[in-house]
Amino acid sequence: MPSLFEKLVDRLLGEKSEQRKTRVGLALGGGAVLGAAHIGVLKALEESDIKIEAITGTSIGAFIAILYAFGIPANEIEAQVEKMGWLDVTNFKLSRFGLLSNEKLARTLHDMIGEVSFADANIPLAVVATNIGSGKPLVLKEGDVALAAMASTCVPAIFAPIEIDGELLVDGGLVENVPLSPLDELGANFKIGVDLNAKRQYEKPDDIIVVLMNALDIAIDNSTRLQTREVDLLIKPKVFHFSRTDTDNVGHIVREGYQATLSELKKHPIKKARSRSLPTKKSTRKA
Repeated sequence: MPSLFEKLVDRLLGEKSEQRKTRVGLALGGGAVLGAAHIGVLKALEESDIKIEAITGTSIGAFIAILYAFGIPANEIEAQVEKMGWLDVTNFKLSRFGLLSNEKLARTLHDMIGEVSFADANIPLAVVATNIGSGKPLVLKEGDVALAAMASTCVPAIFAPIEIDGELLVDGGLVENVPLSPLDELGANFKIGVDLNAKRQYEKPDDIIVVLMNALDIAIDNSTRLQTREVDLLIKPKVFHFSRTDTDNVGHIVREGYQATLSELKKHPIKKARSRSLPTKKSTRKA
């Protein structure tokens, strides 16, 4: 029978071993239809036996991150999204702000994973939105998952802001398009970021709308470069030549995410990565 001292040593060594384990966190960035690349990223990580132990997302990245955190593997996400159509996540009706509503996104999530909260997720999960009143990021990791997704994907001037706890929230890409910072609180010690806007080629403006979109993209790109400087592994799929609304090339965009991930893993293998088993999809649907 081991002595008290031996038990204490075993416990301390066990705690140190636990601390040394690589806990991979994945941050999925925004980019509208370019978010299809995230599916390719997840496919490559699954095939490479990389276990994701925390996941975050902004905008379309939040949508994909939520599905994955609730146990839906990459192939099934791809099939479900193709079935519903990449641009068919919005409900084109006027809100009280005179803008469009993205309520259909919430209904899509309800259909796929049920009416769930963050506490129900198989993998620690957070999504980022922007508080339009303060200009500060808001990390959503409690409460209604579908409502959080609506907030994170709420493109300003297109969709009506989403109100949560008295605050008006819009697309998280304005403040952290590749949401790496929340991964620390979720326990990750090796962070992977996916930037869909790297090396973007800006369209020559011929009207004020393009001028405004280019200005927004430039601001987001500059802040993203600063925020991703310390990331352990940055994946930048070559999707800069595709439009954010290019639904005709979704398959190509998925492949770009897959190839970019395999390329980065080959150059920068993740040490001590453990064998990956996909989380079991929980039965969370309400009767």
